[in-house]
Amino acid sequence: APSHIARSFDEDREIPEKRVQQMLEQVLASPLVPEVARLIESRLGRPLEPFDIWYNGFRPRGAYTEAQLDEIVAKRYPTPEAYEKDIPNLLQGLGFSPDRAKYLAAHIVVDPARGSGHAMGSEMRSEKSHLRTRVEKTGMNYKGFNIAVHEMGHNVEQTFSMNEVDHTLLKGVPNTAFTEALAFVFQARDLELLGLKAADKQNEALKTLNEFWGTYEIAGVALVDMAVWHWMYDHPDATPQQLNAATQQISKDIWNRYCAPVFHRKDVVLLGIYSHMIDSQLYLPDYPIGHLIAFQIEEQMRKAGSIGPEFERMAKMGRVTPDLWMEHATGRPVGPDALLAATQRALNEVAAAPHLK
Repeated sequence: APSHIARSFDEDREIPEKRVQQMLEQVLASPLVPEVARLIESRLGRPLEPFDIWYNGFRPRGAYTEAQLDEIVAKRYPTPEAYEKDIPNLLQGLGFSPDRAKYLAAHIVVDPARGSGHAMGSEMRSEKSHLRTRVEKTGMNYKGFNIAVHEMGHNVEQTFSMNEVDHTLLKGVPNTAFTEALAFVFQARDLELLGLKAADKQNEALKTLNEFWGTYEIAGVALVDMAVWHWMYDHPDATPQQLNAATQQISKDIWNRYCAPVFHRKDVVLLGIYSHMIDSQLYLPDYPIGHLIAFQIEEQMRKAGSIGPEFERMAKMGRVTPDLWMEHATGRPVGPDALLAATQRALNEVAAAPHLK
């Protein structure tokens, strides 16, 4: 592993870069992309603009304004301690038994964050994991709650994969994308935990389309990140200005290949704006991989009819290789097939329900 690129994929993720690229391109080049794009245009009542790469109108939260959500959350969680006290109830809402919810809550401490959220797992079984999210003087807002639920997913995984694995050397999950995937499972149910929506077939279809469109967006970002790192290795003496210009050109190239046919606009640089780029040392591919893994996990939980017990079963496997973990968890290796098949089903569901168009 002579380069950071090789170490990042071969050692840290244990999924070869070429295979990751193929999975991302399978999503980006899917014929489902223009179908979903046309549906978004229909819902917006106008042609797509480049910023619609971040369209989130499939999320049922569209029924509530940000101000309404902020008010609901602030009343429920005026302080970090209020959220910490409510963790057992939240976990039971996610399908954990009262005993397991109490056990998990006893291993999590909630801290206020000055910036964005964070989850810090313990390094020994006698310690607790820390959940950090921002809490304003007026109480927690919806964004803070959404982040808290995500970080709680990390904390639950960290508790199981530290305290319940067969050997402490197996602590954790195969790679960062897996812990992100498990956290996404919690985060996707934030409104349900607030009692604001009930899961039904149509909501599930919209949720799948939201997941697909988000994966499409971040897959392009990940390809930019990967290409930029290759460019840096090919140009070891480059100046910051040259790197800036190269990043913009790479962003345009990938946009033109995978997004311009959908948005009918060329040379857009939006795929290169993430602050993670370079600074986070090739972290961005973990997001789309995490979405794919999360969807496979979600599908398995849907089949099993539960979240809590399945989440525990998966998280207790520890840090084995990614495909072995996923095969034990869902019966299939890591890949985009589950997401693509579900997206087609979701489009069929929407077609049969005109009010969703």
